[in-house]
Amino acid sequence: MRWRSLVVTGAATPAPFRPGLEGVPATQSSICDIDGQRGVLTYRGYPVDQLASSSSFLETAYLLIWGELPTTEQLQEFEQEVQMHRRVSFRIRDMMKCFPSGGHPMDALQSSAASLGLFYSRRALDNPEYIVSAVVRLIAKIPTMVAAFQLIRKGQDPIQPRDDLAYAANFLYMLTEREPDPLAARIFDACLILHAEHSLNASTFSARVTASTLTDPYAVVASAVGTLAGPLHGGANEDVLEMLGQIGSPDQVAPWLDRAIAGKQKIMGFGHREYKVKDPRAVILQTLAEQLFDQFGHDPMYDLARKLEEVAAERLGPKGIFPNVDFYSGLVYRKLGIPEDLFTPIFAIARTAGWLAHWKEQLGANRIYRPSQIYTGQPSRDWQPVGAR
Repeated sequence: MRWRSLVVTGAATPAPFRPGLEGVPATQSSICDIDGQRGVLTYRGYPVDQLASSSSFLETAYLLIWGELPTTEQLQEFEQEVQMHRRVSFRIRDMMKCFPSGGHPMDALQSSAASLGLFYSRRALDNPEYIVSAVVRLIAKIPTMVAAFQLIRKGQDPIQPRDDLAYAANFLYMLTEREPDPLAARIFDACLILHAEHSLNASTFSARVTASTLTDPYAVVASAVGTLAGPLHGGANEDVLEMLGQIGSPDQVAPWLDRAIAGKQKIMGFGHREYKVKDPRAVILQTLAEQLFDQFGHDPMYDLARKLEEVAAERLGPKGIFPNVDFYSGLVYRKLGIPEDLFTPIFAIARTAGWLAHWKEQLGANRIYRPSQIYTGQPSRDWQPVGAR
């Protein structure tokens, strides 16, 4: 990596230029911690494996946003508030019906999330009641909009939320038009917990930068959704399934991987900037996938994935490259009957909790982001008339 020095006025030593701000602290946060050497992820100090096995997504969202696990009364009130605000305005549904049916669901979600600001934005960022109402509306309505666009693009009317179903079960119901099996709903809820937060990744950084301008939270989430839509951030689990399909069979894993390594091809679902061991979320997702297969039937693609992980451990493990969260999540969603191009919108449903936690934290000690740059253009020069150029 090439570093170029940036001389900062008044600084004792020059600050190094690091492409992508890699390793540069940009904020202080008490929301999430990652130990990449040991493979430990915690939310507000709680290990994510404990939350995935014992908590619910809404309880975890409350923890992330307000800093502590809720009491029974607080959780019931939060769940009831989210339940009451699941529905979206018919005007938003009508707007979504004007979207092209071939458009990507992430683009539809970004537009829909931004449109909420037209209905609810007052930018009363110093009003605790406004903060709470914004959190509730976004967590409640994002899943409804994802499910609505899925049915609208198929030429169907959206299904209204069911008040008797919990958060994860209700989303699967709105998406598939049938009440989900309790195990499927529980596993999907655990998936949301695993994707809810992951420190200062690209979309969360985007959310904090947007939040630092003191715009409304709907614009903050729309900004983060747009960042998540990029192929270098969200969507890798779609690519994992495509990769496994290209490999074809377990006996082709080793030769395929050797060719990919020789050609310096990216192995989708492997490697992470933070983790030097297997992503703890991948460990949990693998267990969740096996639970689904035991209940609803085996997926031969899982055998491919396990064989690829086994062979890759020999070739790539010494370099600290192991499966990440995307490697098994696509297999879980596939078994749940979720279309592949909805994988990233589901990521956004979960990560909305993390984005809102960072939005709220940013407001607590806000300073607008304004990083420096290193100018590499032309030196000062005089303008010339067009005939003299």
